Amino acid sequence: MSVNELKVLRTKDTPEIFFKPDGMIKIVGRSMFADLNDFTKRIEAWIEEYICDPADITCIDFCLEYLSTNNQKFYITLIRKVEAIKLVNKKYIINWYYEEGDEDILEKGEYIASMVQIPFNFIMITDR
Repeated sequence: MSVNELKVLRTKDTPEIFFKPDGMIKIVGRSMFADLNDFTKRIEAWIEEYICDPADITCIDFCLEYLSTNNQKFYITLIRKVEAIKLVNKKYIINWYYEEGDEDILEKGEYIASMVQIPFNFIMITDR
């Protein structure tokens, strides 16, 4: 694969991002960035390059502890781009992790799943 790994460290407003050419995509932390352009340009560029030659299976793990309504649109766009990999006979899996009792994050994941019309795996995290 020609695409390189991308790692973006978390801040108080942005999640940590791990994008690996082997198909592992992980988004962890708080997502409440105000300026979509600053944070999203590198991510969108990586996805655009990745979907040209994706792994056989792409797995996206969302492990968000907070997601602002403003940021939901970005993730919907991101997932719609990843969905294009099925056109080259590849598969993708979307896992949405939420802590037990965190109805807000669960509902936001359900909303995003309904907007992209793609089945998500909703995985409850109990006390560690």
